[in-house]
Amino acid sequence: MTDSHDIKDSSKQQCSCSDSSVYFSEMAERSAKGVAWQQALQRLKDGNRRYVNKSSHNNSSCEYTRQLLCKGQWPYATVLCCSDSRVSPEIVFDAGLGDLFIVRVAGNIIDSRLLGSIEYATLHSTSKLIVVMGHGSCGAVTAATHAVSNPDVTDTPGINGIVSDLMPAVLKAKKHTGLEGCELIEAAARENVRMSCNLIRETSEPLADMENAGDIKIIGAYKHLTSDEVEFFD
Repeated sequence: MTDSHDIKDSSKQQCSCSDSSVYFSEMAERSAKGVAWQQALQRLKDGNRRYVNKSSHNNSSCEYTRQLLCKGQWPYATVLCCSDSRVSPEIVFDAGLGDLFIVRVAGNIIDSRLLGSIEYATLHSTSKLIVVMGHGSCGAVTAATHAVSNPDVTDTPGINGIVSDLMPAVLKAKKHTGLEGCELIEAAARENVRMSCNLIRETSEPLADMENAGDIKIIGAYKHLTSDEVEFFD
């Protein structure tokens, strides 16, 4: 992995960004010890607030930033989210290149390959915060909800596999809430986030141990499409 000496060498390059010195210092600190999960969570909250208020800013277009990131990556958070085109984490959290390690799949479900990506970001990179983010009007959760009511209706093998993984969340939400229709879909999307968080803990002993020690945090979130606000779960 790239170390802080590589970053210091790159500081000799010219940069037109007005806050390049601040960004350089931040990257040097990230490469050395990462960002505490509490600080990373606050950055996500602040970034989402900027996005909602239409005051976004990041350094992604800066030539200095792009050159620096050629030497390595030091993400401060990992986000597992849906593939839905309306929930891009870098935009929703007003983050730049190199800030977030993103794992995307329809329905933000967990399997061994996706878990491996999350483990890599934490065990072999600098991320200390893992966010599982669901969202409103999720097509995958909607399909799973319909499948519960219409078990004879099927789709392609690939889509059926995703729907099958999501059905436990739908059934649990339906049992505990008694909701139907759009309200059930939202409840199921939230339940799926909680189940994915728990599945990460149950299937990855290293991540579970790190969270128990207070070194990392696994947390759920839900993006409201109407307001663009991201709600973090307790």
